[in-house]
Amino acid sequence: MKQKRLTFLLLLISNLFCASAQKWYKPEIDLKVEELLSQMTVEEKLGYIGGIDWMYTKSIDRLGIHRMRMSDGPQGIGTKGKSTAYPATVTLAATWNENLAYQYGKALGRDCRARNINVILGPAVNIYRAPMCGRNFEYMGEDPFLISRMVIPYIKGVQSNGVAACVKHFALNNQESNRKQVNVEVSDRALREIYLPAFKAGVEEGKVWMVMGAYNKFRGKFCSHHEFLLQKILKGEWQFDGVVVTDWGSAHDTREAALYGLDMEMGTGTDGLTKNTPLAYQDYYLAKPYLKMLRSGELPLSSLDDKVKRVLRLCLRTNMDRRRPYGSLATQEHADIACQIAEEGIVLLKNDNHFFPIKRGKYKKIAVIG
Repeated sequence: MKQKRLTFLLLLISNLFCASAQKWYKPEIDLKVEELLSQMTVEEKLGYIGGIDWMYTKSIDRLGIHRMRMSDGPQGIGTKGKSTAYPATVTLAATWNENLAYQYGKALGRDCRARNINVILGPAVNIYRAPMCGRNFEYMGEDPFLISRMVIPYIKGVQSNGVAACVKHFALNNQESNRKQVNVEVSDRALREIYLPAFKAGVEEGKVWMVMGAYNKFRGKFCSHHEFLLQKILKGEWQFDGVVVTDWGSAHDTREAALYGLDMEMGTGTDGLTKNTPLAYQDYYLAKPYLKMLRSGELPLSSLDDKVKRVLRLCLRTNMDRRRPYGSLATQEHADIACQIAEEGIVLLKNDNHFFPIKRGKYKKIAVIG
């Protein structure tokens, strides 16, 4: 009898310890989300799905809902102060080392935690299509399979710290010139085989908590509130349960934003690069104009509630999770990881037997592999 009692006590203590160490699980999160949502006014809900002070969401103090802080970028924390600068992610991809991708993401997440940052706006997984694209350094190259394998451990490393990764820019953001005007036309096959695999892997296997919409159009519609991309594919086929956020100022239409999958609007009224001309939040597409359409019955309240639930879920996964690990800022360990990535990512061509320079006419065909 004493042995049984001792076993029972040990099991009880073990269970209590595990409960105190674990993170929020989905059933817990869903219950808390519903509880908070039921206490929010329509105005509070609208305020909660928009940005403030450039890189923050609003808090709702009376409900104990904290604001979230975001930061650029995919290869180092883009805020003022000391931080580790990591090699460009194309260099990371060139290592073909999935464990190193995990260490890369984990170190980024630690940097974020030390700065009280809840979302890092990366990884960026658009495909290299033109060498003059101004953001190629953020991307991982032109091989959809390689990028798909490397993005998963990157995301898991970041999010192991209770920091959200944000896969961007969804989708077909392959140039910076005229990025807000360009309309991309590709076939369904090219879309599925080239441009979407890394996003799909990030959502289905990496379990990423945020996806950022792109500035450009696809088939005549803006990507940040694109019914086919966001509703049918991302939230439908892939069952994404996180937040779809605009790139800064990439929303253009209240009705489309309300109905076609956008959850959070950031930076409207700016040029996407500076803070010089921000609008007051009430003038965002998902603020005052949205409220007007809700009150008139033109749009259903359920469209707003789904967005708020997703943002609340993100908050519970990040800055309202008291059990997430502490961070560390610009440590020697982080510097060593950055150095290892740089070393493994460098590719040198060895000139065996003086193969180069190639004499004109010596070969009819040359295959370059890798």
